[in-house]
Amino acid sequence: MAIDVTLELQVSEENREALLNTLEAILPDTRSYKGCQSIVVTCNDDDPLDIVLLEKWDTRADHESYIAWRAERGDLDKLGALLAAPPVSKFLTTLKI
Repeated sequence: MAIDVTLELQVSEENREALLNTLEAILPDTRSYKGCQSIVVTCNDDDPLDIVLLEKWDTRADHESYIAWRAERGDLDKLGALLAAPPVSKFLTTLKI
């Protein structure tokens, strides 16, 4: 069963453009990674420094494999350096209601 993942990124005003440029550069690899069905970058209308990625993965294991790959490459450290707070991930399963 597919899983939805949200990734909330709080960025400082001076790093916002750098973060968006970095995401634009790395997301093609994310979208082609095994198990990634989709990823959309959104911005909170009331707080433009609150960037939220909406992701859909085949399985949580696929997402965890992807995160491990990003960590090995050092990409997570580079992204973390642009953030004003630690990122917040949520894993969501659709309920059949």
